[in-house]
Amino acid sequence: MSSAREIEIKKLMDSILRLKWQKNATIIAHYYQTPEIQEVADVVGDSLQMAQHAAQSQADIIVVAGVYFMAETAKILNPSRKVLLPDTDAGCSLADSCPPDQFKKFIEAHPGSPVVTYVNCSAEIKAMSDIVCTSSNAEKVINSIESDKPIIFAPDLNLGKYLIQQTGREMILWDGSCVVHENFSIDKILDLHTAYPDAKFIAHPESQPHILRIASYVGSTKGMIDFVKRDHHQQYIVATEAGILYQMQKEVPHKVLIPAPAFEDNTCACSECPYMKMNTLEKLELCLIDETPEISVPENIRKKAAAALRAMLDVTGIQQSS
Repeated sequence: MSSAREIEIKKLMDSILRLKWQKNATIIAHYYQTPEIQEVADVVGDSLQMAQHAAQSQADIIVVAGVYFMAETAKILNPSRKVLLPDTDAGCSLADSCPPDQFKKFIEAHPGSPVVTYVNCSAEIKAMSDIVCTSSNAEKVINSIESDKPIIFAPDLNLGKYLIQQTGREMILWDGSCVVHENFSIDKILDLHTAYPDAKFIAHPESQPHILRIASYVGSTKGMIDFVKRDHHQQYIVATEAGILYQMQKEVPHKVLIPAPAFEDNTCACSECPYMKMNTLEKLELCLIDETPEISVPENIRKKAAAALRAMLDVTGIQQSS
């Protein structure tokens, strides 16, 4: 017999699906969202997939089940469409680590250097950029830059160090980080590997360098899913936000997936993003009913940020809808 909560979840999901159809709305969800939110989404993906879908969307309403910078990105690419975020307090520690006034001074200290920013940043930071990247296309973006000047890269220091190693380019790095990917314990990972000696360890490039050094594979959230699909191993220790395991397990139901342990003891002994988990089915339904909270970006900032995002989409080979 279904529990009261399971019945409630089913009713909420049915209501959300009905509201989507009635209002010509699309829901874009990140892999780090809860399973029930992923189930009602039209697209579940990483930041690049979300940006691609937003750029091509024909929906009247775009609901972003993610964090604030993701909703801003959708609005930047769709100024004429209504963009909603279920909880506007769903921020990002990495985006917060790069205040626009300080970053402006950082750029001014290195005149002539091309500016590449990771998509996990505010609209104001994107507006100061020549091109944006995601973890899926960062190497491609860096390699597309022809300038012989050092490349300014922000806000993620760990991803920047990884890109220097992968591309050999000279880069000036902003010192920012993500709490989720800073939180992995190498001692606990090694202990876990002892318990699962046949498991491959895979990691997101936002993780610290000493974590990446022991990884068999380093890649974006989508890259990690694709890797476990094509790889022949049967067990994987996965170092990124634990929400990825839901879609990953659907793709490889016969494989064993183990979340990499965090420093802190918590409910899942893994690393979770508190901001991603602020979105709920209840908030998602309410935002579709009321069509709020709506995201807005000042037009002067939006135009500059859109140019940097379009530059990324051009490198990636994705066309924006009209």
